Amino acid sequence: MKRSSGIKIVIIGIILAAIVLGYFYYLGNRDRQQTEEAVAATVVQSVLMRDLEYNYPPTPKEVVKYYSEITECFYNEEYSDEELTQLANKIQYLYDAELVANKTQEQYMQDLRNEIADMKKNKYTIASYEVSASTDVEYFTQNGDSCARLYCTYYLRQPSSGTRVSSLERFVLRQDQDSHWKILGWELVEE
Repeated sequence: MKRSSGIKIVIIGIILAAIVLGYFYYLGNRDRQQTEEAVAATVVQSVLMRDLEYNYPPTPKEVVKYYSEITECFYNEEYSDEELTQLANKIQYLYDAELVANKTQEQYMQDLRNEIADMKKNKYTIASYEVSASTDVEYFTQNGDSCARLYCTYYLRQPSSGTRVSSLERFVLRQDQDSHWKILGWELVEE
């Protein structure tokens, strides 16, 4: 009798252990399934998720890289009008206050829409870009302000004709009162 009750206790213990292990297995897989079911963010949404208030690019090179990511979104991706406005606000946050003051918000948005429409009409996309190496950034002082100059090469592609074009642009950035590097301007460099 004692032996059979001992066996019953062992069997009940094994069954309880199996139930507990099965429950933990279920919980572990449920979390994994929920994670896999989460919708992947689009490229535009990924760019928009960056919080520039707390995660501003620390160097002139990183500012131009983020500017270029946004520019790629303008010309390469699909987005809603609301996302276009959000992208425009993100890119303007990278601009120096003096640059932003050159146009009203309405003028800026109209010019941006026209530029995007022109690129899409000609079926150009940005295949890639290449920002100057950190060692090639030229730092200088102008009117008491810390400034930086660097280059970015954009490689444009027109899939319908197979045309590939490179465009070299020179960026000038100025450090603001919060020590953030802001884009003061840029120009196309004739090669």
